Amino acid sequence: MSQLTTAIAQLISKLEKAPQGCKRIEQEIQGHPKFHCIDWLEAQPHFPKFYWQSRDTREEVVALGQLHTFSEASPAYAILADNQRVWGGRSFDGHTDKNRRCMSAFFFLPQVELIRFDASWRIAVNISMSVDKAIGALKQLIADVTELPPLATSIVGMTHTPNEQQWHELVDDVLTGIEEDRFKKVVLARKTTIDIKDPISPAQLLKASYRENHHSFHFLMALSKELAFVGSTPERLYRRVGQQLETEALAGTIGRGDNAAQDMELANWLTQDLKNINENQYVVDDILQSLAPHSSEVHLEKELRLVRLRKVQHLKRNIVAQLSKGINAVQLLQALQPTAAVAGLPRSEALAYIQENELCTWLVCRFCRLFKP
Repeated sequence: MSQLTTAIAQLISKLEKAPQGCKRIEQEIQGHPKFHCIDWLEAQPHFPKFYWQSRDTREEVVALGQLHTFSEASPAYAILADNQRVWGGRSFDGHTDKNRRCMSAFFFLPQVELIRFDASWRIAVNISMSVDKAIGALKQLIADVTELPPLATSIVGMTHTPNEQQWHELVDDVLTGIEEDRFKKVVLARKTTIDIKDPISPAQLLKASYRENHHSFHFLMALSKELAFVGSTPERLYRRVGQQLETEALAGTIGRGDNAAQDMELANWLTQDLKNINENQYVVDDILQSLAPHSSEVHLEKELRLVRLRKVQHLKRNIVAQLSKGINAVQLLQALQPTAAVAGLPRSEALAYIQENELCTWLVCRFCRLFKP
């Protein structure tokens, strides 16, 4: 038997002997499973399916099936036991008028989780009222899987919304608003619809991004075989350990060079460009203002850092806050999302402009944030 098959059998044995009221059981997996987590996720029969990998690559999680779902994260606090986590996300602005297929928020407590932290692996099952249901979910898992094929298709059509003329008009209108002091910053976005010759799965797309886009969080939320949300982002909304919160201002951008010398030249320009430095400072100020009511201390990194990604380079400053007692994840999410890095400043005016003027019907969910309370 494979290492995972053995671990699943051991977990089922633990379940059969579990005391009444037990909410979660974990089983360590000996050795290193001989598959990629994304390949394993694709093969499983349970929905929703969720994948998450930390930016430093130390942690990967596959979450399968649902015991409870939540339209907002706050009710989860009433039922979560030790070591249980809900997974999910919120839409960019919490509204769904522009896209009925994008929920304002969706969080779920999974039935099964496969977790890697560094070189350690474990499989876990969350238990509700029925132990038999948990055992049934484990028995349906496919332990040994084949590797997903690489992307092998071609683009047959591509459309942008808004089109080029509409985009220029929108940018010019925002620049006028900035000159008139109605905004400091507005983050606009476009929708690109791509028609491809042969179908691909969301997991194939995610794995291709995983291989190419380093120093990023990678995630996939599949509610069914037909509907999935996939993303790779370098940005962290926040990380909390106890009463300490870590976040960052990632703003100010330039492209990558064709070689190391060009890369350095562009980086030097970025770190000295007043416009980009100011843009980063806007995000810093917004985060500091948002954290102030919830923190006893907030420390801002003095020096700007440079973050190099596959196609671009960003300016970054780290922020650490000591949270006040009683502050929970829901309060922090409401305070920080969306930051000026993805919306603009002043936040309410920028959001109102985006809601009124963007032509894309899907943009309300363009920057869904995934988090664990």
